[in-house]
Amino acid sequence: MGDLHEGHRSLLRKSKLENDLTVLSIFVNPLQFGPQEDFRKYPRDKKKDEMLAKKEKVDIIFHPSEKEMYPASYLTYVENPALSQSLCGEFRPGHFKGVTTVVSKLLNIVTPDVLYLGQKDLQQAVVIQKMVADLNVPVKVKICPTVREKNGLALSSRNTYLTPQQKQEAAILYQSLQQARKLIQNGEHNPKVIVHTIKKMMQTTHISSIDYIECVQAADLTSLNVLKGNVAIALAVWFGRTRLIDNIFVSVK
Repeated sequence: MGDLHEGHRSLLRKSKLENDLTVLSIFVNPLQFGPQEDFRKYPRDKKKDEMLAKKEKVDIIFHPSEKEMYPASYLTYVENPALSQSLCGEFRPGHFKGVTTVVSKLLNIVTPDVLYLGQKDLQQAVVIQKMVADLNVPVKVKICPTVREKNGLALSSRNTYLTPQQKQEAAILYQSLQQARKLIQNGEHNPKVIVHTIKKMMQTTHISSIDYIECVQAADLTSLNVLKGNVAIALAVWFGRTRLIDNIFVSVK
């Protein structure tokens, strides 16, 4: 959605390395913002984005207008309710309906061979993977590792909303996830213990509130009573008015 950072650049580099042609779509999608969310103030800097894309030798920038994507006559939407109601979907009703609708349109317009997504937005990636499979869209989806700041905070355009103190304290998100990974690797398979440990670490900061901390199957976001297989530990918290998300994968035997 623009305001490109090193996380986006890593996706562009991956695409440039593996393909003959790279297309960068930039579109702040109104459908995935709720009535009380930050659509109007979401960071937009077209010139900066174009400069960054030029440095990464992007071949095509696709930057449609809202009217082009959603003309007055627009009536069609794409939705996967089963994967969209948990985690972020519980707190952002309609968000993933907006995501799947716009991504399906972008894929139909650009017709790429490969789609590169970041792991930070895990639920979004899982929902899009399922949409691509269900609708027989001829594209391969690749989920690439989360890129982080020096203190471990996952890169996000919304990090610009954070005060210096909040940005420093937000390092606790990744620190707590790493601690959770250590517990699991040392034999802890009870998700309640993992969640409790993360919450306890969060209490050392000025987090405003916690939307969720959950352990789920990475492939389909199914909740777990016992940790096994490829597990994703995902969380969403608020620092002031800024909502941050993060996750890690842990392989549990």
